[in-house]
Amino acid sequence: MTIQRAALPSFCARLQEPRRFLQVLAGPRQVGKTTLVRQALSTLNQQPGPAMAQHSVSADNPGLVGGAWLRTQWETARALAAQAGRCVLVLDEVQKLPGWTEEVKRLWDEDTLAGRDVRVVVLGSAPLLIARGLTESMAGRFELTRMGHWTFAEMHAAFGLTLDEFIYYGGYPGAASLVGEPARWAAYVRDALIETTISKDVLLMSPVQKPALLRRVFDLACRYSGQELSYQKMLGQLLDAGNTTTLAHYLELLEGAGMVCGLQKYSGQVVRQRGSSPKLQVFNTALMGVNAMLEGFDLNRLRATPELWGRITESAVGAELLARHLAHSSTQPQIYYWRDGVNEVDYVLRQRGELFAFEVKSGVSQGNVKGLDAFCKLNPTARPLILGTGGLPLQNWFAAA
Repeated sequence: MTIQRAALPSFCARLQEPRRFLQVLAGPRQVGKTTLVRQALSTLNQQPGPAMAQHSVSADNPGLVGGAWLRTQWETARALAAQAGRCVLVLDEVQKLPGWTEEVKRLWDEDTLAGRDVRVVVLGSAPLLIARGLTESMAGRFELTRMGHWTFAEMHAAFGLTLDEFIYYGGYPGAASLVGEPARWAAYVRDALIETTISKDVLLMSPVQKPALLRRVFDLACRYSGQELSYQKMLGQLLDAGNTTTLAHYLELLEGAGMVCGLQKYSGQVVRQRGSSPKLQVFNTALMGVNAMLEGFDLNRLRATPELWGRITESAVGAELLARHLAHSSTQPQIYYWRDGVNEVDYVLRQRGELFAFEVKSGVSQGNVKGLDAFCKLNPTARPLILGTGGLPLQNWFAAA
């Protein structure tokens, strides 16, 4: 992996600042968190002046039991800092340690009082769990960088993926080398990414009484990505005795791991947004590509099936919007859909005080765009954009940084 993600320059600068903050990188598995830290440390040690000592460890081990192991690693970093003047301690998968935030807070405050220059970097693949722990225990001591999935521009620059390949195979850099072997690619995404994320991350976030149901919710969200689906309809699809509260909770956990989410309806009123039926959305279209391949739809066959290709293309636009937002902001993205009767808009984005409305067209003809007209009539300051047929070419939009 040679590409440098957008967060690298600012991350390097933070590690060099005189004032210390706990640096936290939170994002899904396989989006380059560990690689970014390695690149940052390599960059810093190529600069003039004394080298910065380093100590990197991972808590991704089911046999670890929290405090004693963490204290041992911290003492190692303190010893290195005493020798070199300063040390960067990298703690990967720290959310696996029970009570990690309280212990980190205690050790961090000890170093602050003693004047030790131990700079700590925490990496976690369960963003929701990491964020909860930080806000509960580490107020005023940390800076959070959320890392999203790779964009088309990044995948094209690093691996030469075409737009069609990106739409089908998604933005997992670790899987890019397997694109020429579709069966191996599908097995890797299914076993090393999907199953590992659910079993090691999602099930850690909160007690899950029905793990099998959670997996079916994930599968449903992948199959219906790009479509509005009420929780009642989901229950009908799942054929389970669960309830809508359970489904909403499971969808929240899957969103917290950066897998799938339910976009809410845009109305300008928070209460209505939260009460609306969600539009299911994958964070990475690789999750849809795996299902398509298992059903016999390789890239060429899916490309030749307009309805299915239109659905995955629309989802790719939504995933790109999510990834771009996280590449330039540490806040949660404000991305919605809109519907009023027969009028609808695929995506609504509120960003830096502006409102954008996107309609995705991947067919031969432009089709109906009355939804954009109706939305802009209700929201005169909105900036409408057709992506694809009859508007800005998809290639141009995806290629924009």
